[in-house]
Amino acid sequence: MTLPDTKLTSEMFWLSALVVGIVDIIFVFLLALCIKPTRFRQLNWALTGTSTILWGIFATACLWGFWDLYYRYFYPGWARWLAPLDALLYGAIALALWWLALRLPGNPVVNFCLLGGLESVLEHLVGIYGLGILDKVPILQGAHPVPALVFAF
Repeated sequence: MTLPDTKLTSEMFWLSALVVGIVDIIFVFLLALCIKPTRFRQLNWALTGTSTILWGIFATACLWGFWDLYYRYFYPGWARWLAPLDALLYGAIALALWWLALRLPGNPVVNFCLLGGLESVLEHLVGIYGLGILDKVPILQGAHPVPALVFAF
């Protein structure tokens, strides 16, 4: 069996969400302990810069590395040339999430992480319902939206 013959099932999404969720809870807890709210307030440009670089590289690597397996089914061919521009988008999103995390009640580090999860769910809602990825992408055909969205969070 090769990767293109593989199907990502709802069960796989549920199991992955459980495993990654446990790891995320541990990391968010540790981050909240290590980064005090006063320090988080100073991290606006560090978070923006890091997000710009990290997500720019990640988006470009994904679009180029998984084009034939995934992205070609719902994006036009020229779209992968725009992948590096995702860096600017995610940098702006990080700055907006930082700003909002400071204005919500509770720990801003936890807020930032939760808001990032919600942003991911919004992106995946666009992919699932706007771009039809669960119907168009062979590896995703048959997967249910709910476990995919839980995994996205």
